[in-house]
Amino acid sequence: MAMASQEQRYKLIFTTPPQNLPTIKTAVFATGAGSYPGPGGYTEVCFTMPGVGQFRPGNSANPAVGEKGKLEEVGRSHPYEEPAYEVYKLENF
Repeated sequence: MAMASQEQRYKLIFTTPPQNLPTIKTAVFATGAGSYPGPGGYTEVCFTMPGVGQFRPGNSANPAVGEKGKLEEVGRSHPYEEPAYEVYKLENF
């Protein structure tokens, strides 16, 4: 069994309308993200899935979809007022 890489790794999760996904993946992969450490030399590694977003815009929001203070579920693509993303630091075991 190969030893785990000691290089620090992070996981990026983001949401985007489907029509924007190819452009965003190209930009993210161009930074070196999506490279998996190990002897296989894998690059452009990702997982994609459709989903339904839910949000309630606050009083200072300028929502592209929905109304301030009203709960909205969106199963269709739409532009975002703010990018939705998460970054996690991964541990080596």
